[in-house]
Amino acid sequence: MLREIGLSGDLTSDIRDCLATMERLVGFLGHALGQRKVTKELKERVKTLSRDIRSLADYSGFMSQKITFLLDATLGMINIEQNGIIKILSVASVVFLPPTLIASFYGMNFKYMPELDSPFGYPIAFGAMVLSAILPYLFFKYKKWL
Repeated sequence: MLREIGLSGDLTSDIRDCLATMERLVGFLGHALGQRKVTKELKERVKTLSRDIRSLADYSGFMSQKITFLLDATLGMINIEQNGIIKILSVASVVFLPPTLIASFYGMNFKYMPELDSPFGYPIAFGAMVLSAILPYLFFKYKKWL
């Protein structure tokens, strides 16, 4: 989509350049015809040609504005989608960080850890990891960030 909009913008820019060149050429032609004896009909045709070129230049300016609007709208939609993805990744990292921290404490293999001798050490550590993952998830659900 962006490539097509870019190609349309390039084409419109080329058309505007061409019309500006033609407008200068017709202006020169009108000036040259003003210095010579030519029919009134020929002078009128040059004036009409000049007005047509100006009209087409105005229209190409309008089309250029529409293309710019489409480009801005497309980039805005892409930005919104990227923000949604980044939000989900941020929430996932916040949800999984506390359980990872708890697991890393118990993976340190220290000689003296009183919980290791407790019969409820493993269930308590596991429960703390599950609870530390569920609480941020519920908080984000409550805030409607998910």
